[in-house]
Amino acid sequence: MATLHIEHPITDFDTWKSAFDRFAEARERAGVTASRIRQPEDDDRFIVVDLDFDQPEQAQRFHEFLRENVWSDSTRSPGLAGAPVARVLLDRS
Repeated sequence: MATLHIEHPITDFDTWKSAFDRFAEARERAGVTASRIRQPEDDDRFIVVDLDFDQPEQAQRFHEFLRENVWSDSTRSPGLAGAPVARVLLDRS
């Protein structure tokens, strides 16, 4: 299993979540098997997202898709208030 771990500042949760929800089909096509959205308890302007995949290559491809097609276009990523930091994590348990 691999997880695409994403962290970034947001303008507000509702705007960000609406944009996130619009890409549900893209996540499904990319092979996302589970997702988690979390926020620090003391910072409602920051978001952490974990997207699970069966294979690391799927996570890497989806990361590339996000960089090229979503994060690079403010109309596709409303609510994004800064540059996302993302990396693929491998399950070593």
